[in-house]
Amino acid sequence: MRWDGISEFVYVAEHESFTRAAKELGISTAQVSRQISALEKRLNIKLLYRTTRKVSLTEEGRVFYQHCRGVLDGLDAAEQAVSNLQSKPQGRIKLTAPVTYGEQQLLPLVNDFMVQYSDIEVTAFLSNQKIDLIDGGYDLAIRIGKLSDSTMMAKKLSRRTNFVCAAPAYLEKYGTPHSLSDLSQHNCLLGTRDYWHFIDFKETDYGKDADKEKNLRVSGTVQYNSGHSLVDAALKGLGIVQLPDYYVQKYLASGELVSLLDNYREPEESIWAVYPHNRHLSPKIRLLVDYLAERLAV
Repeated sequence: MRWDGISEFVYVAEHESFTRAAKELGISTAQVSRQISALEKRLNIKLLYRTTRKVSLTEEGRVFYQHCRGVLDGLDAAEQAVSNLQSKPQGRIKLTAPVTYGEQQLLPLVNDFMVQYSDIEVTAFLSNQKIDLIDGGYDLAIRIGKLSDSTMMAKKLSRRTNFVCAAPAYLEKYGTPHSLSDLSQHNCLLGTRDYWHFIDFKETDYGKDADKEKNLRVSGTVQYNSGHSLVDAALKGLGIVQLPDYYVQKYLASGELVSLLDNYREPEESIWAVYPHNRHLSPKIRLLVDYLAERLAV
């Protein structure tokens, strides 16, 4: 508890900006703000003056900053000393990730990482259920979409896009949907949920403007908890499917599937590395997260 918010405070003090501090730390601006507010509450001291244009230190904040900066400098020196004793990262990393993303995108990169760092061992558990990292003893989780657990730290690795698509044979036989309401007349191939994500639109004096995200309930003759099986069903002309890009990109490129309702496509979802709230990650975890971020960034 006594460490919580210290790094965030020091970075904001030095950059005079929550946004720039968050960028340097690789976390969200909201996360920086929450940590500093909690720190001020714990100390019962106002450390920063905040306005819409400027962030500056209070008198108490300047005193506290000088001490905190020295503490962090000492910690950096201690970490460097330990790193020098261990020239190569080693040990076991336990991680979890969604099944298909883990199989197709993540674990091949983890394997490459292990080729480069031969003293690293990895245990991976792929699941579409949200795993408790603390109870399970996990070092790292890969999560997709909006994050709700504020007790964890997170770094954005990449993003994904969901496509609605169908085979040309299906569209030739049943027609092409041009609006969200048209989907009620089509066979929609379902995954684990009975709704799809879209952006809804509203009419304005200047035409149509994106309004808000919308969950649209759809129905059909197929419901699988397997993305690969849904792709296969779509390729065989059984219906329309909504799936992430890594399932369908090659089929869209080849023309075996056709992208539909592109104007209603939902915003890209972020892909995150999530780890327990510990500012000073072990070198092997930090190295893996940075490795993944560099190679998954798009």
